[in-house]
Amino acid sequence: MVLTRSSTSSAGLTGQPRYSPVAIVLHWLLALVILSLFGMGLYMADLPFSPTRMKLYNWHKWAGVCFLLLTVLRVVWRVTHRPPALPQTVTLAMPGWQMQAYHATHHLMYALFLVVPLLGWAYSSAAGYPIVLFGVLPLPDFVGPDKALAELIKPLHGLSAWALIVLAALHIGAALKHHWLDRDGLMLRMLPGRG
Repeated sequence: MVLTRSSTSSAGLTGQPRYSPVAIVLHWLLALVILSLFGMGLYMADLPFSPTRMKLYNWHKWAGVCFLLLTVLRVVWRVTHRPPALPQTVTLAMPGWQMQAYHATHHLMYALFLVVPLLGWAYSSAAGYPIVLFGVLPLPDFVGPDKALAELIKPLHGLSAWALIVLAALHIGAALKHHWLDRDGLMLRMLPGRG
């Protein structure tokens, strides 16, 4: 494993080390895809069977596979490029429970970044609906066709997606708290165009 400090080589307006441009792009791209996938999932779930519903399901699956690939890229980047440490002023001001919540939220979010799309893929495979990425690239089934397994996986996919959205909301809330209430410049480290 190669750890570099390249992600901390540039300081933002606050003088604090910033995330690398690659980390920033991946962060905001994944955020956009998460919100899009969740919104699409909510919308399409209650639609009657129709060509529109089938089209949305295919788009949802394609976006889910792309999200999974971006997540793997982000994890590889994170492992090989150490993120900037929290500034000492922030760590000293944070109660212990907040620091534990910070670490737990990040670890759970990374786990769910992988779990949610894999459960979706497994559900689609078990239900007998293979994923053909962009309508041209057939992907292997994650599990074999099994209607009973599909019925078991379907609610797990939904619950894990809700858990991811709740954690994302906590993450957003904490970032906004640091930005607007604490005014510690922590969020500026992840904003594009401020390096």
